[in-house]
Amino acid sequence: MRSSVFFLIAVLVGAAVFFGARFVHNEYIFFAGFVILQFIVLATAWNILGGYTGYVNFGTAAFFALGAYSTVFIHKLYPLPIPVLILIGGVVSGIVGLGMGYLTLRLRGAFFSIATLALAVVLQTLIVNWTFVGGSRGAYIIRPATAPLIGNYIEYMFLIMLALAIVAITTARVIERSQLGYGFATIRDDEVAAEASGVPTLRLKLIATTISGALMGMAGAPFPYYIGYVEPTSTFGLAYAVNSIAMPMIGGTTSWIGPLIGAILLGTIQQVATVTISSAVNLLIVGLLLVAFVIIAPKGLIGLVQDFRRSRGG
Repeated sequence: MRSSVFFLIAVLVGAAVFFGARFVHNEYIFFAGFVILQFIVLATAWNILGGYTGYVNFGTAAFFALGAYSTVFIHKLYPLPIPVLILIGGVVSGIVGLGMGYLTLRLRGAFFSIATLALAVVLQTLIVNWTFVGGSRGAYIIRPATAPLIGNYIEYMFLIMLALAIVAITTARVIERSQLGYGFATIRDDEVAAEASGVPTLRLKLIATTISGALMGMAGAPFPYYIGYVEPTSTFGLAYAVNSIAMPMIGGTTSWIGPLIGAILLGTIQQVATVTISSAVNLLIVGLLLVAFVIIAPKGLIGLVQDFRRSRGG
């Protein structure tokens, strides 16, 4: 019941930001809101594999870039509506996630994490040498002057990312309370024991990598229309890999609420720092907060609250 109320509040906050920004005529709020919502999707997607299943993925930027470059590829062939491009980006990244899982999920621990990092390096090398999508020079995307129904394109982008964030959170919440989620939890707690009990661990892990990769690709698909210019350094940037890990860890990895809280907290701090100080300090802020939470609250904010309630109840 509480989680349902929290979810409803999150949706209402998103709607309030939209109408409030329209009222004050400040387009930067939509730009900043788009980034925060994008990180909500990435953090939630990472948590499905890293938090629920216990397999730490360092290749978030690879799946994000796959979604972005899927849009660039389709745009050069024949421009399509952004919702369609998001679906295509999700399918492409989901297939790559399935393939990556099939090749790497027999590895465990640090070996799996290193393999996902290697995937990002390989994909970046391929994109840099693929001239059709811009190669190392990058590619420009000229978005239309107006958007369907809304009119203002950045408002349209904000609403699309808000809808995508709702889809990602809903997916994570449904998984958490389903047999699939319980299967993921058995792998996270003790994979050897789960296998001995007859749990189809490889199949469940492949499902996790596919869903996680698809959501990351869907987060990246609107990026070219948001920024107007895409190049390998930005799409494969360290910020996506670091934030997608730090946000769930700071919020809490065992619940769908954790990545949401972590993404809103960290994303808002970074946007404020970008305006008041410099965007260069964003990763420094993330690093300091991550170290602090690992020491003070290794279970994240959700775990900290749960421990506090237990201590008061005891």
